[in-house]
Amino acid sequence: EQKSSAGIECADDFYTATVSAAFGGTTTVIPFAAQHRGQSVQSVVDAYHASAGPKAVVDYAFHLIVTDPTPAVLDNELPWLFNNGYTSVKVYMTYDLLKLSDHEILKVLQVARREGAMVMVHAENYEVISWLTQRLLEAGHVEPRYHAVAHAGVAEAEASHRAINLAHLADVPVLLVHVSEPEAIDAIRTAQDRGLRVYGETCPQYLFLTADDLDRSGMDGALYCCSPPPRDEQAQSAVWRGLQNKTFQVFSSDHAPYRLDETGKLAAGPNAPFHKIGAGVPGLELRLPLLFSEGVNQRRLDIHEFVALTATNAAKLYGLYPRKGSISVGADADIAVWAPDLEVTAQSAWLHDNAGYCPYEGRRITGWPTTVVRRGEVVIKNGNLLATRGSGQFLPCASPELAQPTGRLVDAVNPQKNFGAHLLDRH
Repeated sequence: EQKSSAGIECADDFYTATVSAAFGGTTTVIPFAAQHRGQSVQSVVDAYHASAGPKAVVDYAFHLIVTDPTPAVLDNELPWLFNNGYTSVKVYMTYDLLKLSDHEILKVLQVARREGAMVMVHAENYEVISWLTQRLLEAGHVEPRYHAVAHAGVAEAEASHRAINLAHLADVPVLLVHVSEPEAIDAIRTAQDRGLRVYGETCPQYLFLTADDLDRSGMDGALYCCSPPPRDEQAQSAVWRGLQNKTFQVFSSDHAPYRLDETGKLAAGPNAPFHKIGAGVPGLELRLPLLFSEGVNQRRLDIHEFVALTATNAAKLYGLYPRKGSISVGADADIAVWAPDLEVTAQSAWLHDNAGYCPYEGRRITGWPTTVVRRGEVVIKNGNLLATRGSGQFLPCASPELAQPTGRLVDAVNPQKNFGAHLLDRH
């Protein structure tokens, strides 16, 4: 419900977003409590609780976003939050109002190492994107399709390598989010093969959209602008391979619903240049059905891999397992019952978010969750919402075991190799 740092309004509030999640078979969401520069992180978390509590119909936790790592944030707020149920934090390597320097990222990594939090990284090279954007604008290339050019694969690849190396230097596990670029996928895989705790997440837009979608007539291409952008069919194939070979642990929605109007995508004007268009696409309701249809039903993934990618692994990475992501004694009895052969056609008219469009309009989907159970209570039954507004519960997250340091130190921070200097905060 909070405006973005650029003043763009999310189309959903906690009611419409969580209703959309429930209809798509998702029983727990973890939105981002995003600090703007000059803000207290704690104040943002408090505001999100005030918004979510009366409205959510599925359970929820919060990721933190840090854009202003002041001494007060690093020394006081983050340690307290990490130890009181908020155990994941996202940092950005790009965007004017969000990006952190490498030095600042290392500071956040050290707090996370000491307190046992999971660090998520949006990995794109800010300087590369800025240079390409400037060159494009100087040449008069302003249409939405040039968003995909400015956010080139090389920017994601370089930043992914750098994020992995920063995490290795700090001896902190790291999760690279919304990964789209084959070289970035390879970098994650190589790090995993070296025994580093590097995790990967990808999203529906990188399987089912391409850069050609940004080249639609008029401003319709703006509907598909997101960062990183959809790429090409070769990149789609690489993402599928990453899901199949377990380079990716998580398949998330990256739900960012902005309307094609002055509140959202076109906040900078009806003919906004590509670098001023709100970047993000909706995906919460169709996340599971799209992957089930094209993954399980097309035999790219088995049902166990589907469950791991969409539920179990996320619960483990974010400190909610085994309460969530598990059907076992003592777990929350969150269950989605699927009609695996039910065919539907994706249409914005019957989706439950407020974006006003569907990026996958007209796509045939086979398989749909017809009954959804949250904490033992049926919340969706045959297309009807049974949950009441505000019935979702906040979930404090524990420190994830997968966020623990490995102890595989590079020489520069290894006291046995650097003449006895202790440079890392102790866990």
